[in-house]
Formats: sequence, structure tokens, C-alpha cells
Amino acid sequence: MEYNATVLDKQVVADGLIIIRVAPDDTPYSFEPGQYTVLGLLGREARVKESDPEEPPPDPDKMIKRAYSLASGSTEKELEFYIALVRSGALTPRILALREGDRVWVSSKPTGLFTLDSVPSDQGIVLVATGTGLAPYMSMVRTHLTDECGRQRRWGVFHGAWKPWDLGYRSELEAWNRDCDNFVYLPTVDSPEGDRTWKGSIGRVHTFLEKEKFRGVFGEELDPERQHFFLCGNPGMVEAASAYLQSVGFSEWHKRKNPEGTIHLERYW
Repeated sequence: MEYNATVLDKQVVADGLIIIRVAPDDTPYSFEPGQYTVLGLLGREARVKESDPEEPPPDPDKMIKRAYSLASGSTEKELEFYIALVRSGALTPRILALREGDRVWVSSKPTGLFTLDSVPSDQGIVLVATGTGLAPYMSMVRTHLTDECGRQRRWGVFHGAWKPWDLGYRSELEAWNRDCDNFVYLPTVDSPEGDRTWKGSIGRVHTFLEKEKFRGVFGEELDPERQHFFLCGNPGMVEAASAYLQSVGFSEWHKRKNPEGTIHLERYW
């Protein structure tokens, strides 16, 4: 198994948090917004100094592979990923050590059911994430909102992070929020200390789904007949948000068991 893609750019969002763009050798690379693919690097590759020691070290000739959601729009030629360092991990310390021009392996078969395929065109879409769980939503927004900006269907991205500087894609989402009347962006942080300029929301992102708060942010009543919710990131957030939504009449989507469901889940670990 050989490397089949090249690193084009790496943007450091915050310590241990990057956006990386790669160009696969074989194009076009087809996927649905919301899907994920697999990245791989050999065990011999360097790790960032912030990572934990590996005991025992991996086989230098073995490919270490992990799944990551695609953040790029589905019509883009390059692939983008939003990745946080796992200090004890096998792969992310190596990915964060990559530089422009380095080579990496990318699976040719993206997969996943966390897509907008089951959402009717007249239903609102509320995308709720913590941390790098935002990645699949960036793909959805970049692919679909250009055509839907200004139309009747409402979109929302609710993104929770620990600190303000952990809010990746903030400037891009603020631009969508400014330019599209039917798009709402809610960034919220658990702890604003250390950033005196932060004037935004404070609190766990799932608490903004409560009826009164939701109406104030999204501009519509919480309504199982009008909205689909996507939940991605920390399993604690996903479970809490799903439980609340089910308590007010929403149900979890399942391809076979409940294709009419309006809660779509993606647990990140």
C-alpha cells in the first residue's frame, strides 16, 4: 500500500488543532457531504513533540489508518480535514507533523450515512457539533448552501468549543450568517477566560436546543414536523441533545427501522 495523496496546505487553528488540505492522485474524488474517509501514514513517520511516547513503537512499515470526516465541499478537487491532536493516539500526532508537500494515504472509498439524503427539501436543517464534529457540516454547507442561500428552508450551525480560539471555521461561518438570511450560526464556548474580546454565547451547545433558547437563536419554534437535527462530536453532547429532542417529540433516524426519523447521530469516539 503506497501513499496516494499530497499535502497542499496546513492551517493551525489553535494548539493541537489543524485544518489540512490534501490532493489525491486520482481525481475526481466522489463523496456525499457528511461522509468520511480513511487517512493513513506509516509507523516510521515523525510525530509532533506534544504527543505522548509510544510504548511499544509501531511497526515502521505498517500503515496506521483512521477515519476522518471530509470538510471540503463535494465539488472541490482537494480534500479538507479538521483534526484535533490525540496525544496518546497513533495517527493524529503524525498527521499534525505533516508539512506542505508531504505524502499521505487516502482511501478511495468514502462512506457513511450521515448525509442530507433523507431530509425533505422543505425541512429546516440544524447542525449541532462540538469540536471537530463540525467537519461534516462544513462539507454540507459548502456544497448546498450556495444554491439555497436566501431560500425558504432554514439552516443552522450550532458549534460548541472549550475556548473561543477553538472555534474553527468561525470567520467563514460568520460570513454565511451575514450574507444568507436563512442561515444561522451560533458559536458557544464553555470557558471564555483568557479572551477578553469574546462577546458571544457561553454554555454547552446542547442547552441552546431548549425551546425558548432555540426560538431566540433559530427564529422558529422547535417542531418535529419542520426540522431535522444532526448531532456530531462528543458522545455526551450527542446523548444529551438526542434525549432532549426525543422528549419534545423528535425521533432518531434509522435507515431501516425509522426512515422518517429527524435526529441524525454521529458519535466521534
